[in-house]
This record gives sequence, C-alpha cells and structure tokens, in this order.
Amino acid sequence: MKIVCIGAGPAGLYFAISAKLRDAGHDVTVIERDPPGATYGWGVVYWDDLLDTLYSNDRESAQRIRAESSLWQEQKIALRTDEAAYLTGYGYSVNRAPMLEILASRAAELGVRIEYERAAEDLSEFADADLIVVADGANSRIRQRYSEQFGTIVDEGRNPYIWLGTDRVFDNFTFDFEETPQGWVWFHAYPSSAGVSTFIVECQESTWQALGFDRLSDAEGVRLLERIFARMLGGHTLISQSRGKAASWQRFTQVYNQTWRHDNVILIGDAAHTTHFTIGSGTRLAMVDGIMLAQKLFEHEDVAGALKSFDEEGHAALRVAQAAARTSMAWFESLDRYTDRNALDFSYALAARHGRQPPWRYQRHMINQKPMVRKGLRWANNCRRVYRARRRGETWR
Repeated sequence: MKIVCIGAGPAGLYFAISAKLRDAGHDVTVIERDPPGATYGWGVVYWDDLLDTLYSNDRESAQRIRAESSLWQEQKIALRTDEAAYLTGYGYSVNRAPMLEILASRAAELGVRIEYERAAEDLSEFADADLIVVADGANSRIRQRYSEQFGTIVDEGRNPYIWLGTDRVFDNFTFDFEETPQGWVWFHAYPSSAGVSTFIVECQESTWQALGFDRLSDAEGVRLLERIFARMLGGHTLISQSRGKAASWQRFTQVYNQTWRHDNVILIGDAAHTTHFTIGSGTRLAMVDGIMLAQKLFEHEDVAGALKSFDEEGHAALRVAQAAARTSMAWFESLDRYTDRNALDFSYALAARHGRQPPWRYQRHMINQKPMVRKGLRWANNCRRVYRARRRGETWR
C-alpha cells in the first residue's frame, strides 16, 4: 500500500513506525513542512500506561524514549506563600526535540522516507496514494481546506498561556499560583531534560492585559515573569528561545471533527482532536492514534473499512478524555472561585476538578499531607514503578 503521511510530529512518525512494523511492504512517506529538528517547545509528560503501550508496540523506540526521559515524584501545589500541599503519584517527562529525533530515526530504520521542508497544500498532488494520513497538528492546513467534509469545529480557550523553559530543575511536578495587584498568574513546571525544566505560565485575559503582556517585548515579558515567580525560581532564569525561536503567548486551540475520514484521507493526533495541556494527554493520544490506525489497516482488507472502524472506535474512546480536558480548562479559566482557600483546600479543589468526589477522598487528601505518610506513598509508588518496568522488560534505573 502506498501511504503518504503529512506531518512529522509524534502522531505521524509513530503511525509510520507502526504501519511498517505490521507490514514492511507498505510504501510510507512522511512529509514535513519544517526542517529536521525545528520543533518548538519544551517537554511533554506521560505515565506508565504510555510506556506499557510503547514497549508492546515497538520496544526499540520505547527504550530510547525512556532513556531520554526524566522521572518526577509527587505534584506540589503552592498558593501565594511558601505553604504547599502535595498530591501523590509519579510520572515521566521528555523533551520534545529528542523524542522526535528518536521517532524519525526509528522510522528511517524501518524504511520510511521522510521529506523535510516540503509543504503539502493540496491533496491532489498525492492522487496516486492509497491512503493519506493528515497529522500536521491543531492548525492543520489540510483539515482547514476540507473543513466541511470533516465537520470541523475550532475554538479557543479564554486564558493566555506561554510555554517556556527554566534552568531550575524541579524534582516534582510543580504548580505555583501567585497573586499580583492585577490578578493571579500561575505556572506548572516539570523536568524535561538535563539541567532544564518545562515552565508553562497561564493567567486570565484581564490579568494578562493589566500586566501589559500585550504590549511588552518578548524579553520584557520574560523578565516580568521572573520577578513574579522569583520566590519559586530561586535565582534561576526563564528561557524563551527554543531552537532559535522565541516563545509567544497563545490561547489553547480546541479542535473537534464530526468525522476524521474523507475518501482515502484520515485525520490523526491534534489535527483530529485536541485535549487541554493541563491533563497532559496530547502526546499519548497522538501516538495511540498511530498504533490504532496501523492496526486497523492490518486487520481490514480494504482501506475504507479500516478508516471507518478507526473513526468510530476512536471517537468513542476519546469522549472521556475530551470531557476531562474541557472540564480542566474551565476550572483554570474560573480560578478566582477557589483562591480564597488555604493551600490544602485549594489543592484538593484542583485535584477534584474533573467531577464529584466521595467525602472520604478529602479525608485521605488531608492524611496524605503528613510527612511520614508521604514518605510511605513515595516508597509504594516506587515499588509499583519498578514492578511495571520489569513487567514490560525495561531495565530498571
């Protein structure tokens, strides 16, 4: 089968890998508008469920991704002062650039052609392809061109945010909420590579304008954020430049499509659907899309049947994640409702933002703040992590 994949992000590259693993006879070409290594941004987070999936699908690339990843323990939530509360758990984070380099290298090993610096504006140039996979992100130009066929609905979140880095290395996933005379500004941060952490700042629109971010230069805006978060940065700096491009303020793009298929064209990853960054699922869902589409092509004799099955099952599986993402985004857009609380109650509201919780969850949250309980939970989580790592054949570190 001749397959053209537009977009060399996690969705497109991992689909290409998964398709070649299932049938090496596929002729797969990945087309990318940007040059190699031109990804912008910092780290992405994931959990053991993704590692389990990656190891079972392609051990070679999974090992390389895990080797590039950092482990973080607990979530720390600081509100206004040095007082903080903690949520139990652990996760992993990896810098986006080396992750894409790993996936591109693995795809090339399997015989996938990757054509960088080639723009795909019209599907007519791929008329000889049996399948066209559109994986060029939330702002997909191909999807925009065929928006009526896909039933595309795109809107924006209300809060401005900016994706930065910092040379302060956080050991855990950290939320910090700071009150300024103009309103609340907050960040969440986590380690993403040696000596660098990802640092995502968010605030409400009224605060953003009152602080002057709509008028400040890139450098002035970063310096102001360093002053706002000076206590948590502890003398460290924020980094705006990522591979030569300064970070800019954005608003989250919500993408929904009534269908992901049109003729022999299929949308995957952020081109098909987005989930708000506060639930940390975008990369996982993109890579799972790639696996699922490759498996459907393997199971069905005809492309149309494979795309239909992928579309129907994918939409059904995504409903819970998208509902959680919308709820999470709405909670942060209405943050002022919760900031009159102490750090313990505020952190519980943040943890419970996805829906109703039984009363005993609050009691457990309070108990979990005790140092000895936290130490025990970290030990238990570490045992669980080692068990899962060994079960999937990972060399434990």
